[in-house]
Amino acid sequence: MAPRCALVFGPLLFVLTAASPHRHAAMPIPLADTVRVAMITDVGEIDIDIDGKHAPATAANFLRYVDLHRLDGTSFYRAMRLPWGTPPNGLIEGGLSGDPRKVLSPVKHEPTNVTGILNKAGAISMARFAPGTATADFSILLSDQPGLDADPAAADPDRQAGFAAFGHVVSGMDVVRRIYDAPLSPTAGSGALKGQMLEHPVHIVTVRRVPLTTPTPLSPASPAASAPAG
Repeated sequence: MAPRCALVFGPLLFVLTAASPHRHAAMPIPLADTVRVAMITDVGEIDIDIDGKHAPATAANFLRYVDLHRLDGTSFYRAMRLPWGTPPNGLIEGGLSGDPRKVLSPVKHEPTNVTGILNKAGAISMARFAPGTATADFSILLSDQPGLDADPAAADPDRQAGFAAFGHVVSGMDVVRRIYDAPLSPTAGSGALKGQMLEHPVHIVTVRRVPLTTPTPLSPASPAASAPAG
C-alpha cells in the first residue's frame, strides 16, 4: 500500500506546498471537542464534524481557514479513483491549491496512531507533501484507506507518518459521491495525477461553523474509546 500513497499523493501535494512562499502567522481560535462545519458546494451541502479533542492542531488549523473565510470560493479539483477494491474506492480533494494570498503557516503533523482518527470512509484528512507541510488542502475519503494511516513499523518515513485525519462527514456523503463521479479531464495533471483532475472543479461556495444541534453517533472515522494513543 505504501507505494500507492507515495505515488498518488506525493507529486500534487509537493506542488501545493512549493507554490506557497508567503506564510501568515497563525491566530488562536476557540476550539471545542467537536466543531461542526457546513460546506456549501455547487452540488450540495456536506456537514463535517471536526475533532478538536483528538486532533487539536489539525482541527484548529482547518478552522482558522473556515473562520477567515479563506475556503470560500475554492473548489474540489481532484477525484482519485482507485482501480482495485469495491467502488467507490478513493477520495476527493479540494482547498486552496497553494494560493499564496490565502495560505497560512503549515500545521504540525498529528499521526493517526496518536490521534486514533483513522482514514476510513467519510474521514476528512489533510493533504501534504512531507509531514509538517500541510496547509489548507484536504481530502474526503469514499472508502477505507488504511494505507494512509501512520505505520510506525514501516521502513519508509512517509509511511511511518501517514496522513492526518481530523474529522468525519456526518451528512452529505451523497454530495461527496457526486463530486467523485464528476467527469475527469484526460489531459489535466501530470505524472500519476494525470487523469485524476476534474474537468470542471466543483465550486466550494462557503464553509462555516454551524451549531451541533443533535449528538452524532460515533463514526467509523472517529476514535473508539479503546483506540490506542501514542
